[in-house]
Amino acid sequence: MVNQNNFMNWDNPGVALITGASSGIGAEFARQLASQGFDLILIARRKEKLEELSKKLNKKYSITANVLVADLSKLSENEKIVAKIIELNNLDILVNNAGFGIFNSFLQIERRQYVDMINLHFTCPVTFCHAAIPGMIKRKRGVIINTSSMSAITRDNSLIMYTTTKSAISIFSELLNKQFKGKGIYIQALHPGFTYSEFHDTATMKSFHRDWFPDERWMDAEKVVSLSLATVKTNKVIFIPGEINQALAKQDRIKKEKKYLNYDIF
Repeated sequence: MVNQNNFMNWDNPGVALITGASSGIGAEFARQLASQGFDLILIARRKEKLEELSKKLNKKYSITANVLVADLSKLSENEKIVAKIIELNNLDILVNNAGFGIFNSFLQIERRQYVDMINLHFTCPVTFCHAAIPGMIKRKRGVIINTSSMSAITRDNSLIMYTTTKSAISIFSELLNKQFKGKGIYIQALHPGFTYSEFHDTATMKSFHRDWFPDERWMDAEKVVSLSLATVKTNKVIFIPGEINQALAKQDRIKKEKKYLNYDIF
């Protein structure tokens, strides 16, 4: 059953394109947007996972969920996504969510992996935003959600390049919002904290252990996404879901402000 009310209160909901849609936060965006009547384009590397999700959502919500298999860390594969975005005349929502972590010291990580991460976390979202925004301006409506991370707030140096690329997409989102203010486009940089997903189960995160952090620090993807969508219309670009994450961000900001007060900047 489709919920006729969508989070933007738009008539005739169009298409939502979601990267990293095979699991976790991306898959949850797909489920919640499908339930609100949006057709979907689901993008990730794992074809079987995408097709399984697509079939379930098509059947449950009577929407159309199409699959595009791509490794977005490779720039050559981005072009087919750009072509699809330009082809669409009803792209309402772009969710740049694909990502991965590498838990290791800076010099223990191959340069190739860093290049892949930069492409996936930053180059890819910039490219897709550039392709999507002209159509959104023309129709005077659109939502762009760029998944960043709490590490961009706390400047976590145990994930040095992850933190750097997520910080970059946060800054990009803020500046993009300023440039296109008043055009009917809502832009959010979503900063989830620890979220139950397959993110921490990959080979590049194998030395990370969930039990290092108490249960209250962890959120379900369903809650992260529902809070994200509920906050889009507030025009709050930097959004941190969860009271604990918000409190940690506030504490971190206070520490930084105190530190800056001790700087001799003149």
